[in-house]
Amino acid sequence: MGTFRDLIIHQKAFSLAMDIFHLTKQFPKEERYALTDQIHRSSRGVCTNLAEAYRKRRYEAAFIAKLTDADTENTETLVHLDFAMACGFMEHVRHNELVRRCEEVGVMLNSMMENPAKWVLKPRK
Repeated sequence: MGTFRDLIIHQKAFSLAMDIFHLTKQFPKEERYALTDQIHRSSRGVCTNLAEAYRKRRYEAAFIAKLTDADTENTETLVHLDFAMACGFMEHVRHNELVRRCEEVGVMLNSMMENPAKWVLKPRK
């Protein structure tokens, strides 16, 4: 089955986090310890929680719990993107594209949570 890095959702979330990282280089310096740090943590948190969920596939409840954490981080990222837009730190077109990508990751996370049997490891006999 490979590693978590092979998951399309991880690749999409990682790419999104990196694009957000590059975008935030343009944010004002006074936002470094507020919005910039928060959006970095939440966007990266999606990837780290996905990796942890993948490693916890032996236990359905733990798997779903980590996916829920990833979904929470993804939603937090959406809110930070909205603040960045409202503060004038990005253009509408860029905001809409990043939001669309966040929502795509959210749909994929929800699919995994709703269909854990596809992902959870079967007990060894």
